[in-house]
Amino acid sequence: MSTLLQVEEISKRFGGLLAVQNLSFSIDEEEILGIIGPNGAGKTTILNLISNTYLPNSGRVLYQGKNIAGDPPNQIARMGLVRTFQSTVSYGECTVWENMIRAQLGHAFSGLWCEFLQTRGVREKKKVIVEKAKGLLKFLGLEAMADIEARAMPYGYQKLLGLAIALGGEPRLLMLDEPAAGLNPDESLRLMNAIKRINANGVSIVIVEHDMKVVMGVCHRILVINYGQMIAIGSPSEIQQNAEVIKAYLGNEHEFA
Repeated sequence: MSTLLQVEEISKRFGGLLAVQNLSFSIDEEEILGIIGPNGAGKTTILNLISNTYLPNSGRVLYQGKNIAGDPPNQIARMGLVRTFQSTVSYGECTVWENMIRAQLGHAFSGLWCEFLQTRGVREKKKVIVEKAKGLLKFLGLEAMADIEARAMPYGYQKLLGLAIALGGEPRLLMLDEPAAGLNPDESLRLMNAIKRINANGVSIVIVEHDMKVVMGVCHRILVINYGQMIAIGSPSEIQQNAEVIKAYLGNEHEFA
């Protein structure tokens, strides 16, 4: 399996705080990599560095062999590195369908002049957008909710809508920041199944998450960090048995099942 993204000796400092310290890891094609660690360990900062929301103080981020550190975030997204955030990203006052169309138009914007003239290319693109939106809602089990206001949906379905919007950007690498936060067990299971289906369609995934049942249930490998440094990286079974990880983060009483 080939490497999709390589993080090499990356560091990020905020004033006197070294949030990420000389961190190196890779993400393979079609892999689900989990990133776990205590609060303040630097997990979200790692996603921000990959997506170039933050610029590293040192180190490199290589995507398909190209150093992307410093590239504009919108360019990163067009390259297929798409991320979600801890909060839902939908327009609450709009319907699920309107959210999907607005997001798709943002991905496929053709320029003000073409939009004003409604050129043939724009009309054809909008037809494609409609079909893609229908397909994504069906894929995530949201088609029956198309006419419901996003803010009226159960929270778990709002998270799925966020995934559908992200998938509209046709990611090759999808970065999820605490997607299971605030979900009940049934909603978490629905989310896990969605993540597995997305991955089965060839999308690599990085997931920052505190819910160990989700992490252990979907990830192929898990990266454990503390104080911005790597403690361990390995399969879920290896991480569960790692004495240093248990001491620093999981604790002797932690439940994985």
